Amino acid sequence: MPRIDRRTLLLGCGSAAIVAPVAAAAVAAEPLRRDRESSRHLLALIEAHEITYEAFCKAIQTMDGNNCDPDEASRVEEKALLAVCAYSAIGDGDRRIKARYLLKIAARGELDLAEHMQALLHSEMAQV
Repeated sequence: MPRIDRRTLLLGCGSAAIVAPVAAAAVAAEPLRRDRESSRHLLALIEAHEITYEAFCKAIQTMDGNNCDPDEASRVEEKALLAVCAYSAIGDGDRRIKARYLLKIAARGELDLAEHMQALLHSEMAQV
Protein backbone atom coordinates (compact mmCIF):
# COMPACT_ATOMS: atom_id res chain seq x y z
CA MET A 1 0.00 0.00 0.00
CA PRO A 2 1.55 3.33 -1.03
CA ARG A 3 2.23 5.82 1.69
CA ILE A 4 0.33 9.09 1.48
CA ASP A 5 2.44 12.07 2.44
CA ARG A 6 1.79 15.80 2.39
CA ARG A 7 3.10 16.21 -1.17
CA THR A 8 0.83 13.47 -2.54
CA LEU A 9 -2.10 14.95 -0.72
CA LEU A 10 -1.41 18.45 -2.10
CA LEU A 11 -1.06 17.11 -5.65
CA GLY A 12 -4.37 15.29 -5.30
CA CYS A 13 -6.04 18.43 -4.00
CA GLY A 14 -5.13 20.31 -7.18
CA SER A 15 -7.69 18.38 -9.18
CA ALA A 16 -10.28 18.82 -6.45
CA ALA A 17 -9.76 22.59 -6.66
CA ILE A 18 -10.80 22.43 -10.31
CA VAL A 19 -13.61 19.89 -9.98
CA ALA A 20 -15.30 21.45 -6.94
CA PRO A 21 -16.17 24.83 -8.55
CA VAL A 22 -17.37 23.10 -11.73
CA ALA A 23 -19.59 20.74 -9.73
CA ALA A 24 -20.88 23.62 -7.61
CA ALA A 25 -21.79 25.59 -10.74
CA ALA A 26 -23.66 22.59 -12.15
CA VAL A 27 -25.62 22.16 -8.93
CA ALA A 28 -26.42 25.89 -8.82
CA ALA A 29 -27.71 25.76 -12.40
CA GLU A 30 -30.00 22.81 -11.56
CA PRO A 31 -33.57 23.96 -10.85
CA LEU A 32 -34.93 23.41 -7.35
CA ARG A 33 -36.41 19.98 -6.94
CA ARG A 34 -39.70 19.39 -5.14
CA ASP A 35 -37.97 17.91 -2.09
CA ARG A 36 -35.97 21.10 -1.57
CA GLU A 37 -39.02 23.37 -1.56
CA SER A 38 -41.23 23.86 1.43
CA SER A 39 -44.82 22.68 1.30
CA ARG A 40 -47.80 24.98 1.52
CA HIS A 41 -49.21 22.87 4.33
CA LEU A 42 -46.17 23.41 6.58
CA LEU A 43 -46.15 27.13 5.82
CA ALA A 44 -49.85 27.30 6.71
CA LEU A 45 -49.20 25.52 10.03
CA ILE A 46 -46.38 27.94 10.85
CA GLU A 47 -48.54 30.92 9.96
CA ALA A 48 -51.37 29.57 12.13
CA HIS A 49 -48.97 29.20 15.05
CA GLU A 50 -47.65 32.74 14.60
CA ILE A 51 -51.22 34.09 14.62
CA THR A 52 -52.19 32.12 17.73
CA TYR A 53 -48.95 33.16 19.45
CA GLU A 54 -49.73 36.83 18.79
CA ALA A 55 -53.26 36.32 20.14
CA PHE A 56 -51.81 34.63 23.24
CA CYS A 57 -49.41 37.55 23.81
CA LYS A 58 -52.28 40.04 23.47
CA ALA A 59 -54.40 38.00 25.89
CA ILE A 60 -51.59 38.11 28.46
CA GLN A 61 -51.17 41.87 28.04
CA THR A 62 -54.90 42.57 28.44
CA MET A 63 -55.64 40.45 31.50
CA ASP A 64 -57.81 43.19 32.97
CA GLY A 65 -61.07 41.26 32.95
CA ASN A 66 -62.00 41.94 29.35
CA ASN A 67 -63.20 39.15 27.10
CA CYS A 68 -59.65 37.79 26.70
CA ASP A 69 -59.03 34.39 28.26
CA PRO A 70 -55.27 33.81 28.51
CA ASP A 71 -55.76 30.14 29.44
CA GLU A 72 -57.84 29.47 26.32
CA ALA A 73 -55.39 31.44 24.17
CA SER A 74 -52.54 29.39 25.65
CA ARG A 75 -54.30 26.10 24.80
CA VAL A 76 -54.98 27.23 21.23
CA GLU A 77 -51.36 28.37 20.78
CA GLU A 78 -50.03 25.12 22.24
CA LYS A 79 -52.22 23.09 19.89
CA ALA A 80 -50.94 25.09 16.90
CA LEU A 81 -47.32 24.55 17.98
CA LEU A 82 -47.96 20.82 18.41
CA ALA A 83 -49.29 20.72 14.85
CA VAL A 84 -46.01 22.19 13.59
CA CYS A 85 -44.02 19.70 15.69
CA ALA A 86 -46.12 16.77 14.46
CA TYR A 87 -45.88 17.69 10.78
CA SER A 88 -43.91 15.06 8.84
CA ALA A 89 -41.55 16.93 6.55
CA ILE A 90 -41.80 15.94 2.89
CA GLY A 91 -38.28 16.86 1.83
CA ASP A 92 -35.19 18.88 2.63
CA GLY A 93 -36.99 22.20 2.20
CA ASP A 94 -39.64 21.23 4.74
CA ARG A 95 -37.05 19.93 7.19
CA ARG A 96 -35.03 23.13 6.89
CA ILE A 97 -38.05 25.44 7.35
CA LYS A 98 -39.40 23.37 10.24
CA ALA A 99 -36.03 23.22 11.99
CA ARG A 100 -35.39 26.97 11.63
CA TYR A 101 -38.83 27.80 12.96
CA LEU A 102 -38.64 25.40 15.89
CA LEU A 103 -35.13 26.60 16.78
CA LYS A 104 -36.55 30.14 16.95
CA ILE A 105 -39.32 28.89 19.25
CA ALA A 106 -36.82 26.94 21.37
CA ALA A 107 -34.61 30.05 21.70
CA ARG A 108 -37.58 31.79 23.36
CA GLY A 109 -37.77 28.84 25.78
CA GLU A 110 -41.20 27.77 24.56
CA LEU A 111 -40.49 24.33 23.13
CA ASP A 112 -40.43 22.71 26.53
CA LEU A 113 -43.34 20.31 26.85
CA ALA A 114 -42.89 16.56 26.67
CA GLU A 115 -45.66 16.57 24.05
CA HIS A 116 -43.49 18.75 21.80
CA MET A 117 -40.65 16.22 21.85
CA GLN A 118 -43.00 13.29 21.37
CA ALA A 119 -44.63 14.98 18.39
CA LEU A 120 -41.24 15.78 16.86
CA LEU A 121 -39.99 12.23 17.28
CA HIS A 122 -43.18 10.72 15.88
CA SER A 123 -43.05 13.06 12.90
CA GLU A 124 -39.56 11.80 12.08
CA MET A 125 -40.59 8.17 12.47
CA ALA A 126 -43.21 8.68 9.80
CA GLN A 127 -40.33 9.31 7.37
CA VAL A 128 -38.73 5.91 7.95
